[in-house]
Amino acid sequence: MIFSMSGKPRGLVLSIWLTVCCVAIPLTLCLAISPAHALSEIKREDLPSPATPPIDDDMAPPGSAVPMPDPPGTTPPAASPATPSGEPEKTDPEGPTNDGGMANPRADPDAPLPEVVYDLGKLPEPVRRMHDLIVEACKSGDIEKLRPLIGTGDAMTQLSLSEIDGDPIAFLKGLSGDTEGQEILAIMEEVLNAGYVHVDVGTPQELYVWPYFFALPLDKLDARQRVELFKIVTAGDYDGMKQFGAYIFYRIGITPAGQWTFFVAGD
Repeated sequence: MIFSMSGKPRGLVLSIWLTVCCVAIPLTLCLAISPAHALSEIKREDLPSPATPPIDDDMAPPGSAVPMPDPPGTTPPAASPATPSGEPEKTDPEGPTNDGGMANPRADPDAPLPEVVYDLGKLPEPVRRMHDLIVEACKSGDIEKLRPLIGTGDAMTQLSLSEIDGDPIAFLKGLSGDTEGQEILAIMEEVLNAGYVHVDVGTPQELYVWPYFFALPLDKLDARQRVELFKIVTAGDYDGMKQFGAYIFYRIGITPAGQWTFFVAGD
């Protein structure tokens, strides 16, 4: 059946189309609104926490890093004292505290001159015996023969004004101009052939010391004594020691009990 476009069937179609549109528009709006409403109902604790990007040390602003505290019981370092310019004060390292003790020169220009003695018979027997043993070892040319006379431990003979490391005989060889230590043996013998002095009598520091120049001011030596001095040192050494004010070449000390206390040089 053919309907005319100007009749009622055309009006019916238009009515149906309008009805469908009225139903579809609200439905579309509901579908659009429903997802937004559902997200608003999600609990906050169910949302994933925002990711925090790692802080790059190079990108962190200066001074933003918090220093870690020291472990418990740690003593903080003491601050160095500042100079007026604001810089830490520089301190010199401490030097050796060993001043040589009894081996240092004892010449006192204001004290009476000590007696210079050449007679070995006036020595106490222990002193005379140690003197002779050292001379005998020197004449042998074998520096190893000094080892039992030097001793060990606290009783060991002082061979330097400062501490020494290692073997004492090796140390003496190192002082000698030759490899066997024979030059140092010759010096030692020459020192013991000179006159001696008896110092600090009646005290714990009492000693017999060779050569006697140890206890005499150099400017008070007479011509004969200077000749004896030049058997041990050169004229150049003598001039240098005059500037220092005392004899500072090798000297030997022996206690009244016969202990070889020192064989040293220097000031």
